[in-house]
Amino acid sequence: QFHLSYSDKESLEREPRGESQQEVLRRAAKDLPVYTRTMSGAIRYCDRCHLVKPDRCHHCSVCDKCILKMDHHCPWVNNCVGFSNYKFFLLFLAYSLLYCVFIAATDLQYFIKFWTNGLPDTQAKFHIMFLFFAAAMFSVSLSSLFGYHCWLVSKNKSTLEVFRAPIFRHRTDKNGFSLGFSKNLRQVFGDEKKYWLLPVFSSLGDGCSFPTCLVNQDPEQASTPGGLNSTSKNENHLFPAKPLRDSQSHLLTDTPSWSETSAKAEKGKVGMSNPALTMENET
Repeated sequence: QFHLSYSDKESLEREPRGESQQEVLRRAAKDLPVYTRTMSGAIRYCDRCHLVKPDRCHHCSVCDKCILKMDHHCPWVNNCVGFSNYKFFLLFLAYSLLYCVFIAATDLQYFIKFWTNGLPDTQAKFHIMFLFFAAAMFSVSLSSLFGYHCWLVSKNKSTLEVFRAPIFRHRTDKNGFSLGFSKNLRQVFGDEKKYWLLPVFSSLGDGCSFPTCLVNQDPEQASTPGGLNSTSKNENHLFPAKPLRDSQSHLLTDTPSWSETSAKAEKGKVGMSNPALTMENET
């Protein structure tokens, strides 16, 4: 869906950088649920994967491909941490932390005996000391890392978004994807609590579109010709209405939800909102 068609790809490669390429990207992203932009206000496009980048997607230079909702590339698991495995990464940290704490706690009594000369003089002394120090050090490092990612979940952020806040059409907003603690938690772990602590994929959505607090529309009231609500609470952060995935749309049930707009109105809005769209490579 986000990959350029063969004709668009040829047009993009054939035309010089400028308004012609901007028009190709506008046409390709016209019906896509894409709201974030580059620092220069351009549509986020990956010239290595030849696709319009979905929101929160980034190209990993190690994996050499675009990763949905990329958090970081983890050398410990030799893989990128993103939408498809973020819950598993959090559980990996939690399981590892519990295991290290358990080892340190059960080895503590023998470690104390080691320093009080209460153990027989055997080679086991070194094993006991090494085991306790290793478990204790990993417990400290894992607790800090796990706590940091729990904070990211509560704020609905990724590690990359902490260092570089997402840029929307009208401004940069570091909390643009945050819907509140409860909904942020459900977006990663799902609606069924019985699956939260199990290594079963239960995250909401497909990783290509995400609800955002900046889209604020009231379906009970009429929309303007551009598909935008004229009574929006925040008129400085209006977006063209595009559909969310069914598995995520209910996250906005207690806030004004998204509505459909015609292709003609959308085309006009896109043309007006970003007159200076340019291609910009991102890593």
